[in-house]
Amino acid sequence: MDQKRLKRLEELLKEEIASLIASGEVRDPRVNTFVSVTRVEPSRDGSTAKVWVSCLSEEEGAAALAAQGLNSAAGFIQSQIGRRVRLRLTPVLRFLEDRGIREGFEMTEKIKEILKE
Repeated sequence: MDQKRLKRLEELLKEEIASLIASGEVRDPRVNTFVSVTRVEPSRDGSTAKVWVSCLSEEEGAAALAAQGLNSAAGFIQSQIGRRVRLRLTPVLRFLEDRGIREGFEMTEKIKEILKE
């Protein structure tokens, strides 16, 4: 696939997965509406896609639990995407925890503490 199509597929998957999570259609108890899709990386042929998720919850490890829940519901999510969107091949989804937002927040807090001293 060329870069334009991969970018469109990336945005489409991100939008559809976020919509399924926000609407509560994914009924796994580990996945709540505070889960957000931060990045999608489809493979060059579009057969698989890695999906990074983060969680706005204060609980430690909430994003990892959400990723586990989404991985167990991956078949349902793929089938819903296949019904909503016309694609020749619906990618096999693999969900991963995105630690970047939390680490960035922690780094900002550390810098604030250093500046106070």
